[in-house]
Amino acid sequence: MASNLNTPAHGDHLIVSLPDEAPHTLLLTLNRPKQLNAMNAALEKDLERVLDWFEREKELWVCIVTGNGRAFCAGMDLKEWRQSAEDGSGSGAAQTDRLVENPHGFASLSRRQCRKPIIAAVNGIAFGGGCEIVLNCDLVVAAEESTFALPEVRRGVIAAAGGIPRIYSAAGHHLAAAMMLTGDPVPAQLAHSRYNLVTHLVPSLSALLPTAFTLARSIAACSPDAIQATKHALNLARQDSGIESSWVKWQESAEVKAVWEGENMREGLRAFGEKRPPRWGPAKL
Repeated sequence: MASNLNTPAHGDHLIVSLPDEAPHTLLLTLNRPKQLNAMNAALEKDLERVLDWFEREKELWVCIVTGNGRAFCAGMDLKEWRQSAEDGSGSGAAQTDRLVENPHGFASLSRRQCRKPIIAAVNGIAFGGGCEIVLNCDLVVAAEESTFALPEVRRGVIAAAGGIPRIYSAAGHHLAAAMMLTGDPVPAQLAHSRYNLVTHLVPSLSALLPTAFTLARSIAACSPDAIQATKHALNLARQDSGIESSWVKWQESAEVKAVWEGENMREGLRAFGEKRPPRWGPAKL
């Protein structure tokens, strides 16, 4: 039984559980509430290890991802990212190589082509990479108090983890542009009714995990072979639609390289750390 499985080693920043409420289900809870569950390298590595195990483990058929505290995930830990930008490890070539060579994307989730269903249970802020995680999940349950945003442009960076073609596919050009070119947050109601980001909207946090567990039970009541074959077909449909190929072409473009290597990205990260508005210079594109 799944409840008897030995989960991989992981730090306190990730809670890994096998809930009694949903058989054959893995529940992952991001657990950096003081940092709004912002992603750092250590947490991402643990997520990769646990998710790779989930994909191999035959007793686990569904995964639910949620956050502890008032955020689902506020994106990248910008303090850590700022350090990489300042020390040179965040150069354009290095960033592009790292992103393209990582098949699973941000948090080992934003581009992962898992053959098993993944449910996002969004409990609050889903910004930046957190929103990109949501865009690659199969089902999205969100509390009404949740908000979604791709605010990277406000910090001089870009939504580089696969979210741009996915939001374009889900919401269409104009709504995707409104979200990405302003960085403005989208409340859960609109994410559900207009942007097609949320499949199940719940009125309160108390209903969030119970709803996710109900969906997981519905999936687990079906043939796991049929579920995984169907999920594979959905993955192939995304690939054939050009989402992944357009993302790779964009990542390798001169425009993206100029962002990674430009002074405006470093200024945006410095301004965030210093809690002041950024002072943008001319574009170097």
